[in-house]
Amino acid sequence: MIDNPKPEECDIIEITITDVYQTLNNIVFVDLNADSYYINRVSNKNLSSEYFRQNYLNKKATLHLLKYWIGTSEHISQLAINDEIIFTEFE
Repeated sequence: MIDNPKPEECDIIEITITDVYQTLNNIVFVDLNADSYYINRVSNKNLSSEYFRQNYLNKKATLHLLKYWIGTSEHISQLAINDEIIFTEFE
Protein backbone atom coordinates (compact mmCIF):
# COMPACT_ATOMS: atom_id res chain seq x y z
CA MET A 1 0.00 0.00 0.00
CA ILE A 2 1.29 3.45 -0.92
CA ASP A 3 0.42 6.16 1.57
CA ASN A 4 0.95 9.88 1.17
CA PRO A 5 3.31 9.96 -1.84
CA LYS A 6 5.27 13.15 -2.51
CA PRO A 7 6.10 14.69 -5.93
CA GLU A 8 9.82 14.54 -5.18
CA GLU A 9 9.52 10.76 -4.70
CA CYS A 10 8.34 10.32 -8.31
CA ASP A 11 9.68 10.06 -11.84
CA ILE A 12 7.70 12.03 -14.40
CA ILE A 13 6.98 10.49 -17.81
CA GLU A 14 4.78 11.32 -20.78
CA ILE A 15 2.69 8.71 -22.56
CA THR A 16 -0.07 8.50 -25.12
CA ILE A 17 -3.01 6.57 -23.67
CA THR A 18 -3.94 3.84 -26.18
CA ASP A 19 -6.16 1.72 -23.93
CA VAL A 20 -7.84 1.91 -20.55
CA TYR A 21 -9.37 -0.98 -18.65
CA GLN A 22 -10.40 -1.86 -15.13
CA THR A 23 -9.44 -4.79 -12.95
CA LEU A 24 -10.98 -5.53 -9.58
CA ASN A 25 -9.00 -2.81 -7.78
CA ASN A 26 -7.16 -0.86 -10.50
CA ILE A 27 -7.66 1.29 -13.56
CA VAL A 28 -4.92 0.42 -16.02
CA PHE A 29 -3.60 2.78 -18.71
CA VAL A 30 -1.69 1.35 -21.68
CA ASP A 31 0.70 3.38 -23.84
CA LEU A 32 1.98 3.14 -27.42
CA ASN A 33 4.69 0.65 -26.35
CA ALA A 34 2.13 -1.59 -24.61
CA ASP A 35 3.55 -0.57 -21.22
CA SER A 36 0.91 -0.30 -18.51
CA TYR A 37 0.47 1.96 -15.50
CA TYR A 38 -2.27 1.92 -12.89
CA ILE A 39 -4.30 3.86 -10.35
CA ASN A 40 -5.02 1.50 -7.49
CA ARG A 41 -7.87 1.18 -4.98
CA VAL A 42 -10.27 2.77 -7.47
CA SER A 43 -13.36 1.52 -5.67
CA ASN A 44 -12.40 3.84 -2.80
CA LYS A 45 -11.97 6.78 -5.21
CA ASN A 46 -15.18 6.62 -7.29
CA LEU A 47 -13.25 6.32 -10.56
CA SER A 48 -14.19 4.33 -13.63
CA SER A 49 -12.22 3.17 -16.63
CA GLU A 50 -15.14 4.09 -18.89
CA TYR A 51 -14.82 7.76 -17.91
CA PHE A 52 -11.10 7.75 -18.74
CA ARG A 53 -11.68 5.83 -21.97
CA GLN A 54 -14.37 8.24 -23.19
CA ASN A 55 -12.46 11.39 -22.30
CA TYR A 56 -8.74 10.65 -22.58
CA LEU A 57 -8.14 7.81 -25.04
CA ASN A 58 -5.35 8.70 -27.52
CA LYS A 59 -4.41 11.79 -25.49
CA LYS A 60 -0.94 12.60 -24.20
CA ALA A 61 -0.68 12.28 -20.44
CA THR A 62 1.92 13.24 -17.87
CA LEU A 63 2.33 10.64 -15.13
CA HIS A 64 4.06 10.88 -11.77
CA LEU A 65 5.29 7.36 -10.95
CA LEU A 66 6.59 6.47 -7.51
CA LYS A 67 10.30 5.63 -7.33
CA TYR A 68 11.64 2.71 -5.30
CA TRP A 69 15.23 1.75 -4.60
CA ILE A 70 14.85 -1.05 -7.18
CA GLY A 71 13.37 1.23 -9.89
CA THR A 72 10.27 3.13 -10.89
CA SER A 73 6.87 1.61 -10.19
CA GLU A 74 3.89 1.55 -12.54
CA HIS A 75 1.74 3.10 -9.81
CA ILE A 76 0.31 6.48 -10.88
CA SER A 77 0.51 9.09 -8.12
CA GLN A 78 -0.64 11.87 -10.42
CA LEU A 79 -2.09 12.00 -13.94
CA ALA A 80 -2.37 15.21 -15.97
CA ILE A 81 -3.63 15.94 -19.47
CA ASN A 82 -2.61 19.27 -21.08
CA ASP A 83 -1.39 20.56 -17.69
CA GLU A 84 -4.79 19.81 -16.11
CA ILE A 85 -4.52 17.47 -13.13
CA ILE A 86 -7.07 14.70 -13.67
CA PHE A 87 -6.06 12.55 -10.70
CA THR A 88 -3.65 13.10 -7.82
CA GLU A 89 -2.68 11.48 -4.54
CA PHE A 90 -0.57 14.48 -3.51
CA GLU A 91 -1.78 16.56 -0.58
